[in-house]
Amino acid sequence: MDYSKELSPELREKMKKNLVYVGIFAVVMFFAGLTSAYYVNMGGGFWLKYPMPSGFYLSTLFIGCSSLFFVLAIRAIKQGKSSLLKLHMALTLVFGLLFVTFQFKGYNQLITRGIYNPSIFWTYPEILVNDGRYGDTITATINGKPILVDGNKFSIGNRTMTDKEFLDFQAYMKHFALPEQVIFSQQEKPLKAVYSSKYTLFINNQPLVIKEGKFYTDDSTVMIHTDEIRLCKVSMNVVLGRGHFMMKGQYGKDFNVYLKGKKLDYKNGNFWINGRILSESAQLNARETSDSASAFLYVISFAHLLHVLGALIYLLVMVKNSFTGRYSEGNHLSLRLGAMFWHFLGILWVYLFLFFNFIH
Repeated sequence: MDYSKELSPELREKMKKNLVYVGIFAVVMFFAGLTSAYYVNMGGGFWLKYPMPSGFYLSTLFIGCSSLFFVLAIRAIKQGKSSLLKLHMALTLVFGLLFVTFQFKGYNQLITRGIYNPSIFWTYPEILVNDGRYGDTITATINGKPILVDGNKFSIGNRTMTDKEFLDFQAYMKHFALPEQVIFSQQEKPLKAVYSSKYTLFINNQPLVIKEGKFYTDDSTVMIHTDEIRLCKVSMNVVLGRGHFMMKGQYGKDFNVYLKGKKLDYKNGNFWINGRILSESAQLNARETSDSASAFLYVISFAHLLHVLGALIYLLVMVKNSFTGRYSEGNHLSLRLGAMFWHFLGILWVYLFLFFNFIH
């Protein structure tokens, strides 16, 4: 027997509201735990910081607009204006979809800057390039002048490479930037050497000789497969615009690294703090540190996005009900309850957005 029909409308409304409050409380505790873990981890070691992508700024604007139109929709139904209800609910849905769209655009902007989702690698990407770092064993010259790198800044001798020069260098290195699965599938087939009158490649300060389309470490010794793999990985990093850092861009401008809350300088291939170079053990630790900051960013923002996607499904139902005349001045409780949770998700995103901007 359904006893809920015997309850007064006020009591039924209170019960349903309490269910929404419980759901909101559960979500609040979930994200409180994630942001607390973020904050604790940030103060424990090396931490990467960078500006938020513009896609996240625009998505914040759109979810704010969506909430505004939801408020107008509730006002319209209370006044019995069904035509305005339909318009405002449709706009609520449109701006909600725009929020999702620009969230994904923000993720694409992060990936373009070399900040990858850790799930792609099944592990956290590192802050510094370790495997295939230019300058460790593989180097190059251009017209006899050494190509150097500090941070992600490539230079020719004492001057920074121009964009045109670096693009040309990337185009040459692209010949050897083979994916790892291709490298291992060619164990019996030497890497194809591409001659250039401009560039010369070196391994352990010894120039590579090109003969019959193959690399030789001297006049008679063919380059071993291990060194071919190393060259492929170095070339891939150069093509991706990486020097010492996994993230693209200029250190100090596009991103920074902090140690226990203190900003570090980076020069001559080493981290410095307060004018002093970090110890060798600390430098080694930095080389082995994962980019937990980006991992948390993806996990927290995507967890919120999943909640929004779930709420969008219910929003679609409410839009459908608005267009089919299910709501009236005296019957719109489900609309108000849906608005409560939708506004909450908007406020939650603003909190996360501000958290990432001022803490991240």
